[in-house]
Amino acid sequence: MIIAVDGMGGDNAPKEIIEGVYKALEEFGDLSVQLYGHQEKMQPFLKQHERLNVIHCEEIIEATDDPVRAVRRKKGASMVQMAQAVKDGRADACVSAGNTGALMAAGLFVVGRIDGVDRPALAPTLPTIDGKGFVMLDMGANAEARPEHLVQYAVMGSIYAEKVRGIQNPTVGLLNIGTEEKKGNDLTKAAFPMLKEAPVNFIGNVESRDLLNGAADVVVTDGFTGNMVLKTIEGTAMNVFAMIKDVFMSSTKTKVAALLVKNDLNGLKGMLDYSEYGGAGLFGLKAPVIKAHGSSNANALFNAIRQTRTMVEYDVTGTIYSTLKKENPDD
Repeated sequence: MIIAVDGMGGDNAPKEIIEGVYKALEEFGDLSVQLYGHQEKMQPFLKQHERLNVIHCEEIIEATDDPVRAVRRKKGASMVQMAQAVKDGRADACVSAGNTGALMAAGLFVVGRIDGVDRPALAPTLPTIDGKGFVMLDMGANAEARPEHLVQYAVMGSIYAEKVRGIQNPTVGLLNIGTEEKKGNDLTKAAFPMLKEAPVNFIGNVESRDLLNGAADVVVTDGFTGNMVLKTIEGTAMNVFAMIKDVFMSSTKTKVAALLVKNDLNGLKGMLDYSEYGGAGLFGLKAPVIKAHGSSNANALFNAIRQTRTMVEYDVTGTIYSTLKKENPDD
């Protein structure tokens, strides 16, 4: 199995990216990695490994670049070259912690969509109180959606939850402002009966306040709403821990208390860190394309590669295609 990795993507590239690659190579004996990036900048962190192939790329897509324009103009960039390797069959999947919009553009324009998928969806696994986590999509690949798109998201998310996360008959919920069937806007009202007929374990509407309690294994919504939920969860977690830190640092007494509960607080912080579950999959493409968190360290990048490897091993892309084809044989 060969996975292509963007060595220049993310806040901590290339050092943490490369360390995460070596960790994955040591963990998985069946894995080979193609590492794309600027040779000179990566060289201080590289060491010889028989299953690592380093490909030099002169160009880099920056976080400030216009995503679509960068993918079209910077053909020699590490992210574009990585996606091209997947398209050409030289790699089975790819991972990047770089510019999210550019990776989505590279996935769409270079790797390409699965036949029958109208719009790919960005799908991270988010934390729950019990540590199980849930898949949510779309988280920003498409600002708007039609009811049939939400049905496709449900199918893709359900397949991923079962094949990669190991959840038997995963539950699927529709994000809404109430649990009653008639609640919501035109999109959710139209999607509800279609989801009831879809080949998934649909349990109805779920509210955002119940997401971290594990309301469903898969939650579907439009990309605008999903991205707002993602940023709210991320921002709330960061600010809560900042407030806790301020309290513990306020006096000598609380500083002593902080030392006593330091390990417990670190464990709690880890529970709320969705990078521990891997990256966000761009579902609906012809091969797995995984977006690791922009601030990924070596462990987060390792988790993203582990997730990608599992998607290839269990042929998630092929299962999505065959399931959607069965539901829409004329597409």
